[in-house]
Amino acid sequence: MRFPRKAMVLAAGLGTRLAPLTDSVPKALLEIGGRPMIEYPLRMLAAAGVEEAIVNLHHLGERIRAALGDGARYGLRIHYSPEDPILDTGGAIARARPLLGDEPFAIANCDALLDPDLEALWRLHEERGALATLVVRADPHAERYGALDLDSTGLVRRFLGKPESVDAPLERRMFCGVHVLSPEIFAHLPAVRVFSITRDFYAPLVICGAPLYGFDYRGYWRDLGTPDSLSAARSDFAAQVFDPAYLRSY
Repeated sequence: MRFPRKAMVLAAGLGTRLAPLTDSVPKALLEIGGRPMIEYPLRMLAAAGVEEAIVNLHHLGERIRAALGDGARYGLRIHYSPEDPILDTGGAIARARPLLGDEPFAIANCDALLDPDLEALWRLHEERGALATLVVRADPHAERYGALDLDSTGLVRRFLGKPESVDAPLERRMFCGVHVLSPEIFAHLPAVRVFSITRDFYAPLVICGAPLYGFDYRGYWRDLGTPDSLSAARSDFAAQVFDPAYLRSY
């Protein structure tokens, strides 16, 4: 089976760490290399074969809608999922269920730069029969971003320190902000409310032994959540340190 046809890009965040830049411009539209940051995940997903993308909106959401339009320029059909109040990452996915449908789908944060092999991610997800497969990386600062631990098969056995005791050797990783999910995930998701997909949902599933897997990624990654990280990303792009394949045909 091919990579999922549908994906969601999470773009409703307030961007408070980036203030005052985000006082008048939504975080998703802050530019890197002459492109709004949200263009990177949209191009990445389109290159993998995604046809429809759902973008959630809250802070200055109409600015994002006006900038992206129907998505044709990115090779996508974009649908919008407005939120009031903001629902956090898990609540956003639950709210978008009617748009995501009953097939597997992908999720990407708008505020991270990376270039994973999404076809390989999807193959692993199918081979393992996973409920969710997360792009992860080894990082000495994993705890800062939310650490998770994998066993030798890639199964996530500990998430954010829970459970404390695991009867297997584990390797520490951090979540990179891209994941693929099977539609069966909706049988476990709470009703629409404010909750985090990682802290409030994945962590309890891992404790229960659910099939959540990590896909190891060793390429470029950068969080875009602070002025310093945004500036570093712009420098990396200018120096071609970050040169993703999914932009080369545009």
